[in-house]
Amino acid sequence: MAAETASADIPARAMRGETMTRRMFRQARSMRGFQIGLGIFLVLLLAAVVLPEATSLSVTKISVKERFLPPFFLEGGSLAHLAGTDQLGRDLLMRSLIGLRNALGISAASVILMFVLGAGLGIISGYWGRWVDTILMRFTDAQLSVPLIVLAITILGVTRPNFGTIIAVLVLSGWPIYARVARSVTLAERQREYVRGAKILGASDIRVMLVMIAPNVLPPIAFVAVLDVARMMIFEALFGFIGIGVQPPTPTFGNIIADGTKYIVNYWWIPTMPGLLLIVALLSINMMGSALERARNKIFAGI
Repeated sequence: MAAETASADIPARAMRGETMTRRMFRQARSMRGFQIGLGIFLVLLLAAVVLPEATSLSVTKISVKERFLPPFFLEGGSLAHLAGTDQLGRDLLMRSLIGLRNALGISAASVILMFVLGAGLGIISGYWGRWVDTILMRFTDAQLSVPLIVLAITILGVTRPNFGTIIAVLVLSGWPIYARVARSVTLAERQREYVRGAKILGASDIRVMLVMIAPNVLPPIAFVAVLDVARMMIFEALFGFIGIGVQPPTPTFGNIIADGTKYIVNYWWIPTMPGLLLIVALLSINMMGSALERARNKIFAGI
């Protein structure tokens, strides 16, 4: 009888995490903040992907005659260069959009890898426990004790910074958070009857972790992952600003702003325009993340 009860409970419990995740996203989509944030983000993403390829403006072409052109709304500005030009006559809007594209690519790849690595190790640690849990959590604590900027200077300072090395640094610094959250959820879920029932029915540990526990790990950290995209964008810009990010001539927010600080007194738009674009992108992502968090809290409060 116990086995039959456990067997009946398995499908419902195994799908509980996926159902909660769908409910969370569905409820968040109805919130005004999420809609506004998503709309702004999609517009920026589309512009970053399409405009640099569709326009005739070159992000690397040097034009002495067009140096230090102000934005179109200032005297001397031109509609041909909406955000103005930099000290080499390059279009700031196109360079900023490519910087946004690079930042989003690095951030999204970093968050995906952090999620997979951290959640995987957290589930293994929480499910198997004992010496496996002790070793993995001590390793996690050791990783958490290393500041990101120290790790970045150590790795990027002795290698040539590129997309791969920057992603590796961000993943190394961020996966412990996901591991901690996944472990705490797994510790609670492994005591549930549906896990015991699955074992009685002969399910392997791998199947239990992947099919039944992993879906329940997603809701608590889905909004964290969305917010982490914005956080990784800030760090990517910081690396470029201090000279250990992707190197010129590849445009990034960090190196564009860093170059523009030399001219900020007389030509303030060079560092300001890419900075404003970065702020708008971060605000849109944070609006979506906040909506997901509110939706999650409402769902958990109703359980």
